[in-house]
Amino acid sequence: MRVAIVSDIHGNRHAFEAVLDAIALSDCEEMWCLGDLVGYGAEPDACVALARRHAAVCLAGNHDLGVRGSLPLEEFSRGAALAAKWTQDEITPETRAYLDQLEPANLGEQVGLYHASPRDPIWEYVLSPLQAELCLDVQSQRVCLIGHSHVALSFSRAPGAPATGQTRAADEQLALDGGEWLINPGSVGQPRDGDPRAAWLELDMGDWTAVYRRTEYDIAGAAAAIRAARLPGSLAERLLYGQ
Repeated sequence: MRVAIVSDIHGNRHAFEAVLDAIALSDCEEMWCLGDLVGYGAEPDACVALARRHAAVCLAGNHDLGVRGSLPLEEFSRGAALAAKWTQDEITPETRAYLDQLEPANLGEQVGLYHASPRDPIWEYVLSPLQAELCLDVQSQRVCLIGHSHVALSFSRAPGAPATGQTRAADEQLALDGGEWLINPGSVGQPRDGDPRAAWLELDMGDWTAVYRRTEYDIAGAAAAIRAARLPGSLAERLLYGQ
């Protein structure tokens, strides 16, 4: 089966809609989301409605958990906490009910799915080979998908060798038929790897390959929505730079 993997939507309807349009034109049969539908962006209800309609699997991210009250907002940065509080006040009961039933990990598929990492599904940012090594030691499935860092990257470990990894650019392909893997598709709604385009991944579990994708979207429109909602201006500005 070929699956589109998305993560870290963060209330960015413009980016999510553009990615869903790209997925519809691909050969993907399903879409799976690794969490953080809300937080930072100005259109949480729209993003949750799109996930409800299109996601066959959806996880809870730390921002989703914070908005629904499962994590104290004191654990978030100032901008993230302000956006989470705004989101709590703005979302509909239907959006809240959907967030309430999500979990940060799913081990029921052919690959492991975690919002953050196999060691800590909620908070760990896996950005180094050492962190990846520790995660590979504990993960129960050979291939796992993670989000949270907003950086498109992958780590792998061959038998008897240490973990290695790197960031990934658009259209790079991975051969996943051997070794252990930890793969991050990057962020749809707030990329932090220097490429402002929305990031996602095509995963083929038939021939065990993956392809990184980037999709253009209306960044100015998403930034304008953030400013109109009177959210911190930095949340709008960072979209322009992919940071």
